[in-house]
Amino acid sequence: MGGRDRPEPAQVLMAPSRPPQQSSEMNGRAEARIVIVGAGFGGLWAAKRFAARRLAVTLLDKNNYHTFFPLLYQVAAAELSPSEIAYPIRGVFRNEPLVEFRRAEVRDVDLGAHIVNIDGSRLAYDYLVIALGSVPNFFGVEGAARHSFPLRTMDDAIPLRYHILTCFERAAQAADAELRKSLLRFTIVGGGATGVEYAGALAELIYGPLLQDYGTISPEDVQVRLLEAGERLLPGMPERLQAYARVRLEARRVTVRTGCRVEFVGPNRIVTGDDGELATHTVVWSAGVQGDPTVSRWGLPVGPAGRVPVGPTLQLPDHPEVFVVGDLAYLESDEGELPLVAQVALQQGSAAADNVMRMIRGEPPVPFTYRDLGMMAVVGRNAAVAQIWGGTFTGFGAWILWLVIHVSNLIGFRNRALVLVNWAWNYVFYRRAVRLILPDATRDPPPESRPSDSGL
Repeated sequence: MGGRDRPEPAQVLMAPSRPPQQSSEMNGRAEARIVIVGAGFGGLWAAKRFAARRLAVTLLDKNNYHTFFPLLYQVAAAELSPSEIAYPIRGVFRNEPLVEFRRAEVRDVDLGAHIVNIDGSRLAYDYLVIALGSVPNFFGVEGAARHSFPLRTMDDAIPLRYHILTCFERAAQAADAELRKSLLRFTIVGGGATGVEYAGALAELIYGPLLQDYGTISPEDVQVRLLEAGERLLPGMPERLQAYARVRLEARRVTVRTGCRVEFVGPNRIVTGDDGELATHTVVWSAGVQGDPTVSRWGLPVGPAGRVPVGPTLQLPDHPEVFVVGDLAYLESDEGELPLVAQVALQQGSAAADNVMRMIRGEPPVPFTYRDLGMMAVVGRNAAVAQIWGGTFTGFGAWILWLVIHVSNLIGFRNRALVLVNWAWNYVFYRRAVRLILPDATRDPPPESRPSDSGL
């Protein structure tokens, strides 16, 4: 997404109509033109809500699939394949003729004219729901954007997985002991849910299947670090769960450092405030997110962490026909800032759709109320933490609960079945099924970040 490619006026695909408040319903379908930008949790659930109420909607996304982000780290850890946590958007709405999906990149949005510019064409709207989500936040750390692997999209997870596997291939063939050790040092920055879950999954991948595959590599040559700037892992969870997660990670040979702030990231090293320079060939950045910067070029107001401030009803204060939901929306509740989790996004997507329907009927929108369904994180095999239903759970029971909830929320029976089969296979045989190094997927983003990895 960026600026316009062509100076000439684009074709208007849908001409402006009467003001939204004057829209009428005919044969169960509103004449108001509704556009949704982004098919993540917020955008997808908004579209589902409109479809359930028989309202026509146009859904835009640069990808033709929806990614189940809570399991993305398992793709990066060679536990699941991309197709098992992604689902074609057109397939989601196969039986919903009122939902039109367009794979397109939004060039910009003209808020005054109610126009979305997409790939040289213009799409008019009466109501707009923006659900672009978030991007990694590197907090101004020098070299972090260039030399680390984020874990936010499928385009991040796949190259990271192949990079990990290739490090072992190179280490197994390295004659120099120091080079071999450097290739096998892995650092995860950020001790939130993504960092904790990936650290546990990576440790199980390494100390299980990979060391079995590469018999010439000694476990003593491998090091997995998890660095967190705060004093505890999993901020926002009860202290008991935080402590349990740390103990279980350390039992899996993960070196956990809290109160450790990263100040510099290079191609083969990092610098922290306490430890100074640490050698590491791989840095996975999961320290935080910020709003998609694209919206600032559209003229939307930008607040803390690049997110768009919205009112209690999720509307832009100066443009009540525009709703912002998910990670991109900045909205404080009575308990403070809302967490950046999938549950918030899908609840806001549904709430925004409901408010649009109220406005179409001539009714005022209502404030969004978040229902906290709890927090969960898996630490590894038979180990998880959960704060749910007013209680806290750890260990095997929390792990089973995590499995059930995540499988049930996957889109598509095929995906649920495949994930269950892979999990069962991994659990019984201690193996990871997805350990192929495919030439067309070995992209180390960005290429210049790892000059020593040429050819990976």
